[in-house]
Amino acid sequence: MAWLFLILAATCETAWTFCLKFMKFSDLKTLTFTNFYKWQGGGLPALLPFVGYVLFGLANIYFFSTAIKQIPTAMAFAVWTAITLIFLKIAETAVFHQRISMVEVFFMLLIMVGIMGLKIYATPAK
Repeated sequence: MAWLFLILAATCETAWTFCLKFMKFSDLKTLTFTNFYKWQGGGLPALLPFVGYVLFGLANIYFFSTAIKQIPTAMAFAVWTAITLIFLKIAETAVFHQRISMVEVFFMLLIMVGIMGLKIYATPAK
């Protein structure tokens, strides 16, 4: 179950990162009650990335903290970081139509091999 929490944490971290990418602080500064529902010049579209940023950030913290109670912290952090990186690259390729090179695929495979090596050869907790 801890590994599922780690994958959920990585998914939330990926969503958190994209919320940060789309957030515009200048729009948040000009947000008022009167222009909240306007679709141009602020309003709800300016607030959604900020709300996602907070919610995905909190969910990420919850799932990651739950996972590290059952998995060694160093291993959990390495796996979480690697899965997040791979999810980010998949999202950039699928959603934003960015190209991926064979070199990038090769290095992502190296990361996955490193994770499997950590999982297989890690010393069990006492």
